Amino acid sequence: MACRSCKRQLLLLARQANAPVAAELYSAALGQQRLHRVATTPVTHQLRRGFRSTPAQSGFMDSIRSTIQRSSEPYRVMAATKEIYDACSKAAPYKIDPIAIKLGTVPKTPEGEDIGEGNGMWHDGHISTNGDLSTEFKLLPTFSTWSQVTMLHLYLVFARLRNLDRYAARAWQAQLVDHFFFDAEERMDLSHGISSRALRGRYLKDLFVQWRGVVAAYDEGVAKGDAVLASAIWRNVFKAREDVNVRDLAATVSWMRLSLKMLDQMPDEALFTRAGTALRWPAKNEFAVVDQPTRQLADQLAPNTEPAGRASSAA
Repeated sequence: MACRSCKRQLLLLARQANAPVAAELYSAALGQQRLHRVATTPVTHQLRRGFRSTPAQSGFMDSIRSTIQRSSEPYRVMAATKEIYDACSKAAPYKIDPIAIKLGTVPKTPEGEDIGEGNGMWHDGHISTNGDLSTEFKLLPTFSTWSQVTMLHLYLVFARLRNLDRYAARAWQAQLVDHFFFDAEERMDLSHGISSRALRGRYLKDLFVQWRGVVAAYDEGVAKGDAVLASAIWRNVFKAREDVNVRDLAATVSWMRLSLKMLDQMPDEALFTRAGTALRWPAKNEFAVVDQPTRQLADQLAPNTEPAGRASSAA
């Protein structure tokens, strides 16, 4: 985890890490130049025209390709993780009026959190045209809601990255964590007016502790069953509210299982281009899956239920 002020230093360190790769390319180029000076026979001129390549030239080109691939891999990972993180962070968007922040008129929760304006499915709640069932999750548009929903999405990607090579998985996970905490600190500064770097650092440390706890809780839930997973979602996303709708928990669990399955079926190379698409399936669509047993039971009981007027007339 790093603060926003360290972002430039991290980029400089990344450039320094690629310095040995550049030196290797330079040495390989010098070796090829020596081969070019030695090759002066007519046969060698024909080889250079493309009729045939010597083993030395083939080995040089292979080394160039492998070196370029190794040098470009960190940048590919950085670009891919940024795209994945953008998909995760846009799940529960919210905005706070900057004028209200300056005037100190931002509404707050009983815990003291700023309440903004959100229009995502995790925030709004309305009545469905098919009945009185809500098709949204009705969470308050706060920083806490945004961070918990974002961490929920990040966990799904983290679970998939464990199938990669050990060092590759660590590189991907480190980049995702950096993107998250850079964005979190920027929101604290710009959206909530927390200008003190020390105060932001304290909040980021608390957020990092929450992140570690979220990963452990969701791992336990995925391994032990849906009831344990629903309990972890209730504690983190829904803040252990007593009035939470169990239907919301069931839909979230179903969505997590489906997303994990979609990510698991994705090839490793597709993570660079299509990992974000697996998170675009709206969690609210799982309400139809959760409500299906209830509707089937209602359809079974409907023919056996007679209207009250018909029963009274028969008596």
